[in-house]
Amino acid sequence: MKTTWKEIAPVPTSQEFLDIVLSRTQRRLPTQIRSGFQISRIRAFYTRKVKYTQETFTEKLSAILEGFPRLQDIHPFHKDLLNTLYDADHFRIALGQLSTAKHLIETVSRDYVRLLKYAQSLFQCKQLKRAALGRMATICRRLKNSLVYLEQVRQHLGRLPSIDPNTRTLLICGYPNVGKSSFLKSVTRADVDVQPYAFTTKSLFVGHFDYKYLRFQAIDTPGILDHPLEEMNTIEMQSITAIAHLRSAILYFMDLSEQCGYSVQAQIQLFKSIKPLFANKLVFVVINKIDIVRPQDLDNETKEMLDGILKSGDVELLQLSCTTTEGVTEVKNAACERLIADRVAQKLKTGTNSSGSIGTRLGDVLARIHVAQPLGGIVREPFIPEAIKALKKFNKDDPDRRRLARDIEEENGGAGVFNVDLKQDYLLEDEEWKHDRVPEVVNGKNVYDFIDPDIESKLAALEEEEERLEANGYYDSDESVEDAVEADIRMKADLIRQKRDEIMTEAKMRKSLKNRAMIPRTAKAKKLSAMEDHLDRLGFDTTAISARARAQSRGRSTARSRVGTEDVMDLDTPASGSALRAKSRARSQSNRREDGVTDLTARSKAERLAKLGQKKMNRMARQGEADRHTSAALPKHLFSGKRGMGKTQRR
Repeated sequence: MKTTWKEIAPVPTSQEFLDIVLSRTQRRLPTQIRSGFQISRIRAFYTRKVKYTQETFTEKLSAILEGFPRLQDIHPFHKDLLNTLYDADHFRIALGQLSTAKHLIETVSRDYVRLLKYAQSLFQCKQLKRAALGRMATICRRLKNSLVYLEQVRQHLGRLPSIDPNTRTLLICGYPNVGKSSFLKSVTRADVDVQPYAFTTKSLFVGHFDYKYLRFQAIDTPGILDHPLEEMNTIEMQSITAIAHLRSAILYFMDLSEQCGYSVQAQIQLFKSIKPLFANKLVFVVINKIDIVRPQDLDNETKEMLDGILKSGDVELLQLSCTTTEGVTEVKNAACERLIADRVAQKLKTGTNSSGSIGTRLGDVLARIHVAQPLGGIVREPFIPEAIKALKKFNKDDPDRRRLARDIEEENGGAGVFNVDLKQDYLLEDEEWKHDRVPEVVNGKNVYDFIDPDIESKLAALEEEEERLEANGYYDSDESVEDAVEADIRMKADLIRQKRDEIMTEAKMRKSLKNRAMIPRTAKAKKLSAMEDHLDRLGFDTTAISARARAQSRGRSTARSRVGTEDVMDLDTPASGSALRAKSRARSQSNRREDGVTDLTARSKAERLAKLGQKKMNRMARQGEADRHTSAALPKHLFSGKRGMGKTQRR
């Protein structure tokens, strides 16, 4: 369980909170938007700004809420201590205001995101964004007092001592100035202030020490006065909270010399007043300053009153003097010993401890144990073998002692010369077999005695015979033949499947276009009549086209025949083959502005559509549809370093 809250993050003020959120939003989402952008892009940009601001507010507020302890989840001691120091109602209200603010900011974000979906212009989107951030900032400013209060609580929580409510604890209580802090300083290393006046200790102090390898904590509480609970102040209520909720041994300190400023009767009366808080706890009445007054020096009336609080038997009387350190160690040891015994007894009695496992496991083990007793009242005495009874302690100087391996080693030359006989402990039927060179024994006989000297030649002849029988098919059976045929069929089927897959893959590769053109570039012969019919259906006049095609075909044939018959060395011929080809190529080239356009109206419409298609690219300062570069119109803020204190509305 969490007992300290030193790791709670600092809580900023409302203005710091606002600066952190808005600067983070501006840093992560700098404004680069123009009125020429599409309205969907403008809406998306400002919607993202509103959502990001809301998420940042929610993240920061959630971190604060999770950092502080929840009163319903912590130990009752810490819960009452928080109530005493900070007023639990005020604490709950402050955290509740932060939680409410978080939900309000989420609601504002959701509403304005819904409005931004229907914005019609850049100006409208910007104004909705400003309104959303403004309402969020207003909600944050209203948290001013709550944030300041929580920061003060955080600082005070970090200064509180680390108190574990479930560990072994000695709780020191009593009237002011009776020596509580002096005892704590004597048994621990706690840096507690000790002064000769009352109410020196104004809060809980914790010190730690070890006893029998166990860690104990001793808690020094502020002094308590004997008056009703309603009249106690915050300092006294800390002691009452610790006494009521901590599972500990109570050390109630008393000063019989009355140097503390309070009479012995008043101290006894305070003990009786707070005794209901000592239920189910070990209680010790510690008499301090015995170097001045001891219990034996009291008058009869006072002694009877002191004996009255000890009559029940639940209270033990201890004595010490912090000035002379007399009895300090005895008091500490007695309290620790009783506390350890009491905690062990409670674990065994209840069956559970703080973790709820050891006692349960102990009970389960005891339930499974059964002690068997012989029937008929027979008493079975323990049997001890005679060899064990006669066993004596090893003595090196005893001549009848048992000889060890070390003695045998020393008798035979010592280490490095003598080698241990590892075969001497073999368990064989015949002791002579222990040191045989081949100690392999079957049925009580040494295998080495039955080795055939011709075993190698016989083995070679046997292997040769086996190879001959196998080659002749002696070991082949019908099943093996069928298996061979089936294996051959499977192999051929696999080859057929592999070949079929290769054919299918090749066909897919032929069908896929890859980087080839969708329309084949190979020349395909078309009849002139088919072309004329197609153009007539489209509404074109094919007279000129047909005449030109027929003229070109006649010219090419004539040129070819002329080239075949004329003299290749005649340079004065006006029309050579290359000239005719160039002339034919020039006639075949057409005007691209007129190709595929039926009239002037269709051509002007096509030009207007082309200009409209390029208009968006021109406005975005792009070369074409593939240009994805977005140039920043005002990149100065990216290179000018840290911003000043100027306005940020233009961003």
